Amino acid sequence: MLGAEPGADSGVPRARGAAAALADRVATLSASANGAGGAVAVTVSSSGNVTGLEVTDEALALGGAGLAVEILRTIRRAQSGLADQVEAAIADTVGAETETGKAVLDSFTQRFRTVPEEPVMPAPPPFPSFQNTPTLPHQPPGNGYESGRDSRAR
Repeated sequence: MLGAEPGADSGVPRARGAAAALADRVATLSASANGAGGAVAVTVSSSGNVTGLEVTDEALALGGAGLAVEILRTIRRAQSGLADQVEAAIADTVGAETETGKAVLDSFTQRFRTVPEEPVMPAPPPFPSFQNTPTLPHQPPGNGYESGRDSRAR
């Protein structure tokens, strides 16, 4: 047929259009997650980069190390939400059974694996800081004759 695009019979231009639509849709995705009972909120872009971070005053009660762990856990949870959104975008555009769909979904699931809600093992207790100096039981001051005789006199 004159004026037809090459490969029009095989659906190649349609596939290119669907792939472009998928790329456009994936580029606009973002995902959010909350942690520590809503004390930490994170938003990530389609590339997995953090675009928003909110920390409430209640989160400060976790301490520095606990807050850092909770922020990282919430970032991972938000990133894993991207894979679900990409899966829906693939189904709507190129189809989940196509090579393009499988490759894009595989890329997202490898980069942003699903993370469990709670850690598999609890965090170890913090190492003792020894800020409080231990004291010995009360002992009366000695005068050198504790045993009743002077051991230095021999």
